[in-house]
Amino acid sequence: MEKQQLSSVEKTVIEAQIIEALRTCYDPEIPVNIYEMGLIYGVNISDSGEVEIMMTLTSPYCPAIQSLPAEIEQKVKTVQGVTDAKVNVVWEPAWEPSKMTEAARLELGLF
Repeated sequence: MEKQQLSSVEKTVIEAQIIEALRTCYDPEIPVNIYEMGLIYGVNISDSGEVEIMMTLTSPYCPAIQSLPAEIEQKVKTVQGVTDAKVNVVWEPAWEPSKMTEAARLELGLF
């Protein structure tokens, strides 16, 4: 039996739900979610529902590198329509505060 292929509309809905899931993930040292921090560089959804997330951290020495990718994968896998999830941590381009949303900068008092 063939797997059903996702339409572009379904992918758009799934992506929105993934972003909401990402907004529930926090670096333990920062009181702003990883999406608003600008740590997510990309969310790619295949036609079969496999998700690849490209992300970075504020520093290569961030202790959250041990736990955050696994937490993200676990939460993304709970989104209906997602068949698998993988997080790739990248260091290029390097994260910088300008990648934060305005809301994140306000939350952290950086304006």
